[in-house]
Amino acid sequence: MIRVLLVDDQPLIRSGFRALLDLEDDIEVVAEASDGREALELARAHRPDIALVDIQMPVVDGIEATRRIAADPDLAGVHVVILTNYGMDEYVLDALRAGAAGFLVKDVLPEDFLHAVRVAARGDALLAPSITRRLIHRCLAQPAPAVAGPALTELTGREREAVVLVARGLSNDEIAGRMVISPLTAKTHVNRAMTKLGVRDRAQLVVLAYESGLVTPNEV
Repeated sequence: MIRVLLVDDQPLIRSGFRALLDLEDDIEVVAEASDGREALELARAHRPDIALVDIQMPVVDGIEATRRIAADPDLAGVHVVILTNYGMDEYVLDALRAGAAGFLVKDVLPEDFLHAVRVAARGDALLAPSITRRLIHRCLAQPAPAVAGPALTELTGREREAVVLVARGLSNDEIAGRMVISPLTAKTHVNRAMTKLGVRDRAQLVVLAYESGLVTPNEV
């Protein structure tokens, strides 16, 4: 069962998402919050698998809520998905750096919304190749935070290859096909790379891959 926390300051938005999720046998909405501070409290109380978080809220906004959830070791299993009104909200990159697993546009089709929840619950990043390209240009257009370049040298050749393929938007199954290995081995390479690079999930791995220069836009 996928446990979901809904976080949005608009009750109508929350009720709409809940109506969709409640129809699914494998998804359960465990709580709702109207701001980021309440979201953190409820995340600690319920330990959801997914927190769907609006990016603009009163009291504590979605980026700060994401940062606090990501920084709490007791909430390591919570995948934050940012909800935005725009295809590339100006705050999305900051949210990914804060620890978000990806983002969804609020007018997404119901079937795509449900698929995204399941994808995030598996630990995969919600970054389609087209979205990744736009993210790349944002990464390159503004000053990047300090990236531990030397940490890249700790990766094995296969781990580096897996990171590059993640940054290009490939799933574990697609990475396995490209590298001619099993999906489990592909997942192992990706997970070991995340551990060595100190990133929380695949979304942060994508950001780091471009900010570090491991992958460049013309390679996508």
